[in-house]
Amino acid sequence: MSNLKRLASFLCSTAILMAAGVYAMRGAWPWPAEPVKAVTVQELFSETVDTLRRGETLSQLFVRQGFSGFALSQSAAGGVFEPRRLRPGLIFSFRCRPEDSIPSKVVVRMGPEQRVALHLLNDGWWPQAEPIVWRSEPVTLEGRIETSLYDALDDEVSDSLLALPDRIRLAWDLADIFAWQVDFGRDIRPGDGFRVLAERLISEEGEVRYGRVLAGDLQIAGQRYTAYRFTTPEGRSGFYDGAGRSLRRAFLLAPVSFRRISSRFNGARLHPILGIVRRHEGMDFAADPGTPVMAAGDGVVSRREWSAGYGNLVELRHANGIVTRYGHLRGYAPGLEPGQRVSQGDVIGYVGSTGLATGPHLHYEFRVNGVSRDPHTADLGTGEPVPLARMRDFERERARLGALLIWPEGPVPALAEALPEVPSQSASN
Repeated sequence: MSNLKRLASFLCSTAILMAAGVYAMRGAWPWPAEPVKAVTVQELFSETVDTLRRGETLSQLFVRQGFSGFALSQSAAGGVFEPRRLRPGLIFSFRCRPEDSIPSKVVVRMGPEQRVALHLLNDGWWPQAEPIVWRSEPVTLEGRIETSLYDALDDEVSDSLLALPDRIRLAWDLADIFAWQVDFGRDIRPGDGFRVLAERLISEEGEVRYGRVLAGDLQIAGQRYTAYRFTTPEGRSGFYDGAGRSLRRAFLLAPVSFRRISSRFNGARLHPILGIVRRHEGMDFAADPGTPVMAAGDGVVSRREWSAGYGNLVELRHANGIVTRYGHLRGYAPGLEPGQRVSQGDVIGYVGSTGLATGPHLHYEFRVNGVSRDPHTADLGTGEPVPLARMRDFERERARLGALLIWPEGPVPALAEALPEVPSQSASN
């Protein structure tokens, strides 16, 4: 009898376990469960925000928040936080736990890539660097150009895609990328257009800022200009056209950005001051006083002096008998001296109206073996193309970016997984 009872008990237990297994697999349960009460999480700290004012020390800011002053802990690592080098306008967040009477942690954003958390110890504040991770989100932008590239980006691109300061940066970057193909002062025609695949960065706190240009397509004066960013496995980045040719040239089309041409290369021009007709051996670029003037190509400073009608003049000597001149400057770049080597894009001076000039502008000459040439028709040299060993990689990247470049304006989700998170450093071209 006892054996029968044990057998019956075993069979009953087995049946219950099997039934429970079936209900578990179905995601159901044969009897109602007691509802779980919601758990209320208390706020871990209260927060007070304050700003470092002009002329104010960090100790004065901390006194305003109830401390006797500010002192770093003896265990603080050097270079992480330098109180004497803080700029006014920095925002400090004072965080206090409910059980404490004064804040035990202070957080300050030092820049777009890093914040510093200050923890209160017995002998002072201990700083800890906290890198900020930015996630890449590609976005397409498009529009028509009626007056200038800057105005087009300002008018056609909404604040929800890029804030105004970021649109300004994007305009400058595009002008730099296409500086060897397009003169944005002379070549723009009403109805021209642009389409850009750019990178937008989103921080872990939800902040949004512009990162870099990935690809661009411009329709200027009936011509189409394309650019694709390509980075080799060795880490060398550049912009190339569809055939893998570098967009860089040995010389810039013009040495000032976002300019308008007030006087072109001309064999017989009525001089506005002298009132006589004479050859104009260069191009005049009207620009605001103080606009930076860049070296059109790599070279050596051969002259930095006052030169009659040129006013303040800089002359650069380049390879292959090429000389460039920059006249009517308001002043020179600090430290610029004859014999100094400069690279393409280096600032060498600033737009002014010295010498025989009716207003602020840059007089620019491009001379080959002593003869003036129109820089828009002269041979500006070629840059290095994509290495043959990397052409297959470039063609794949060109096809990927080209397909995404035609995506409707806005974020491009298809590319999000293809781009890595941005490390703690500023994005740039």
